[in-house]
Amino acid sequence: MPTISMFYGIFIRMYFAPGEHPPAHFHVYYAEYKATVNIHTCEIMDGELPRKQSRLVLAWAELHQDELLRNWRLVMAGQEPFMVQPLA
Repeated sequence: MPTISMFYGIFIRMYFAPGEHPPAHFHVYYAEYKATVNIHTCEIMDGELPRKQSRLVLAWAELHQDELLRNWRLVMAGQEPFMVQPLA
């Protein structure tokens, strides 16, 4: 599962597999926490993150929603996703 962005100890990853299940989403890892975020709604679908990291990830997702959707289309076609600019 390629890492497509990293910031403040948070790792954003997408499965590189055409069979990945809808809805469009990405995976977040922070320390012992993990969550799955819906790209269309920018909401956590599964798992949990600490409050601060959750706010950072969801704000980042809103800023990069178009890029995340392009990456989703790539992985669904069996292609490798590209890196997305981290929060600065």
